[in-house]
Amino acid sequence: MSTAVLDVPTLEKLIAAAVAAPSVHNTQPWRFRLDPGSVTLEIRAAADRGLRFSDPSGRALHVSVGCALFNLRVAVAHFGWEPVTRLLPRPEQPDLLATVRLTGAAGATGAGPGADPGVEELYEALWTRHSSRLPFADRQLPAGVLDELSEAAREEGGVFTFSEPAGAERLLRLTGEAEQRNRADADRAAESRRWIVRLPDAASIGVPPAAIGPQDYRDHIPMRDFGAHRHPSVLAARAFETRPSIAVLATPHDRRTDWLRAGQALERVLLVATAHGIRASLLHQALEWPDLREQVTGDPDDRRTHAQMVIRLGYGPEGTPSPRRTAAQVLEQQRLTAAR
Repeated sequence: MSTAVLDVPTLEKLIAAAVAAPSVHNTQPWRFRLDPGSVTLEIRAAADRGLRFSDPSGRALHVSVGCALFNLRVAVAHFGWEPVTRLLPRPEQPDLLATVRLTGAAGATGAGPGADPGVEELYEALWTRHSSRLPFADRQLPAGVLDELSEAAREEGGVFTFSEPAGAERLLRLTGEAEQRNRADADRAAESRRWIVRLPDAASIGVPPAAIGPQDYRDHIPMRDFGAHRHPSVLAARAFETRPSIAVLATPHDRRTDWLRAGQALERVLLVATAHGIRASLLHQALEWPDLREQVTGDPDDRRTHAQMVIRLGYGPEGTPSPRRTAAQVLEQQRLTAAR
């Protein structure tokens, strides 16, 4: 049995850190349970927050939960415990995607995901990381930083590949084609519009219009518009970077466990980027169409890796934070009471 003693304020902080993670359409498709006896946190899929048309397989949901799982691991380590993680621990409960057991005694500093010495830096970054759909500067990322991002993905079982200019243009073309398909598909367009929040709504919480950012008037970078009306008066002539820095995060296999690992790799990459003052936005559109997803990593006949996310990186303004559900909204109340 774990020697961890978890009080309610710390538990709430752990959950707040987890839900600070990014999720597709900001659906936040997770819920948490605490087993106070073993001091184990369960992360379960919130199926009612899935995307029936854009994500029928649940791949993006798993990636989103993987991001939250990584944040939880970082927070657990920040408070001095060792996070012992299991993916899909009970096959008879398919909604149970991961567990994190707290072991050791709080106060044992220096622990972290994979004994990462930068756990405190990652912890600070998780609170300030926001997707930025704004224009970035025409400034290339240093080679040393790209190496760090590649290593961050590798630590979690992912493959991070930075695209040269020709490859970046190809990825943007695929993203643009997917964006056009999404706009033309009535079901997907309606599903996207559902997750635009005009007023705060604790029951749903999606992407506030202010966080969507200006549409690139040249469609140079096809940013998701969530079905918004593309009226000329709202298409500000904002020049996006002429040479976008685009990377692909992939995994060697394409099973549910790989999707969860991809989410952890993605969040580690995003936190390391944030620590370096680098902004990021996620271009997920092409991954929502199987034929386009096969082309993201290059040769469709090359099955060495499977694309899980397309990432745009750069230096620029911080994005508008999207709202998050509270710990009380995602954590079972009876478990919260039991932890007191």
